[in-house]
Amino acid sequence: MSVTRGQDNVFEDLGFDAEEAANLKIRADLMLDLRQYIQDRGWTQAEAAAFFGDTQPRISNLMKGEISRFSIDKLINMLARAGLRVRFEIEAKAA
Repeated sequence: MSVTRGQDNVFEDLGFDAEEAANLKIRADLMLDLRQYIQDRGWTQAEAAAFFGDTQPRISNLMKGEISRFSIDKLINMLARAGLRVRFEIEAKAA
């Protein structure tokens, strides 16, 4: 059995180019934070939809991790509505 250590971004490991992999990673991380926020409150999808001013099917998409259905802007707006602060760190890649 052979094990290959992955990179910092699983999307790069899956073959996405660097730009798309970075975008996907950010969206995935933001979605995980939103999902955790909803779960911590014990909300139903309908309750979360009412809070975020969205529809239950959209919250279902979020909970299932359907990344392609959400932009970074939409996710940041949802996090802001929840009172959560979003910070990004930029650093050069190691050579």
